[in-house]
Amino acid sequence: MSLRPLFPETRMRRLRYSKVVRDMVAETSLSADDLIMPLFVCPGEKVQNPIKSMPGNDQLSVDLLVEKCGELLEAGVRSVLLFGIPESKDEDGSVATHDHSIVQVAVRAIKAKYPKMFIIADICNCEYTTHGHCGTIVDGDVDNDQTLVTLSAQAVSLAKAGVDMVAPSDMMDGRVGHMRKALDENGYEKIPLMAYSAKYASGFYGPFRDAAESAPQFGDRSTYQMDIRNSDEALREVEMDIAEGADIVMVKPALSYLDVIYRVKHEFNVPVAAYNVSGEFSMIKAAAANDWIDGNRVMMEVMTSIKRAGADIIITYHAKDVAEILNGKK
Repeated sequence: MSLRPLFPETRMRRLRYSKVVRDMVAETSLSADDLIMPLFVCPGEKVQNPIKSMPGNDQLSVDLLVEKCGELLEAGVRSVLLFGIPESKDEDGSVATHDHSIVQVAVRAIKAKYPKMFIIADICNCEYTTHGHCGTIVDGDVDNDQTLVTLSAQAVSLAKAGVDMVAPSDMMDGRVGHMRKALDENGYEKIPLMAYSAKYASGFYGPFRDAAESAPQFGDRSTYQMDIRNSDEALREVEMDIAEGADIVMVKPALSYLDVIYRVKHEFNVPVAAYNVSGEFSMIKAAAANDWIDGNRVMMEVMTSIKRAGADIIITYHAKDVAEILNGKK
C-alpha cells in the first residue's frame, strides 16, 4: 500500500458526513438476491409446529409450506432450502429416496403453485435414519461408501420431483463426484450442485437438531464433519469438491468461520455460500428479546460481515426479515 498524506491533509470523515456519499463508496453490497431461506416440512395438513429454540420458525405441513413460499416471494426471497421430517425412518435413510417422500411431495406442491420459486434440497440422511447419523452404520461408525449410494439415489429422486438444485450436507468423502455422475446418467446434467464443502462439527447446530429431529442417538459426528481447529483442511475439502463437480461450495457455520469464507473465496474464486446457522440466528433473537441489542441492526451487521468476508450467497433464517428491510417493506 502506497503512503498517503496524513491529517490534516487527509480527513477520512469527509466520506462519512453524507449518507449519499457513504452509499457511493460502500465496499460491500447486500441484496435480497443473495438470500436463501431454510424451511422444514413435515407430514399432515394444517400443521404448524413452532420450533421453540428458533423463534419465528416452524415445522410446516406441505399446504402451509406452500403458503410460506408465497410470503417469501412477496418479501423478495426467491430461493428456499428444504429439510424433511419424515413420517417414518429406517436404518440407512432410504425412505428419503422414494417419489412420495416428504420433500419430494413438497417440491411438486411448491412448483405447482409458485413455479418461479427456486428450490434447493438438502441431501443428507440424518433426518431419515433411526440413529440420527448421516449415513449407513457398519461396526458402530458411518460407512462412507455405502452411504454414497443412498445419497445419490436421494438426489436423483428429488431431481425427478422438480428440484432446482441439490445440496449434499453429509460430508462423506467422494459424495460430490458420485452424486454428479448419478444425476448426469439420469438426464439431470443441468441440475447444479451446492456442496457443504467445509462443514464443521459445531456446537451452533443445537436448535436445528430440534427443528429437524436429527440429533444422533449415540456418539457424535466428529468422524465426518470437520474439526473446528482447522482451516487448511477446509481448503483441501473445497478443492476436492470443485474437482468432483461442485458448482457452488459452502462454509458452515458462518460467523465463527469468516476467516475460512475469506480464504476459500480468495483461493478458488468460485461461487461461495455461507450458512448462517440456527445457533447464530437464535443468539440474536434471544438477545433482542431481552433488549440487550437492537435485533434488526445486529442482524444486518451480521449479514454484511458474511458478505464482506467473501460469501456470494447467504443461507439464513433471517432471510425474510432481511429482504423486507432491503426492499423497504420493514
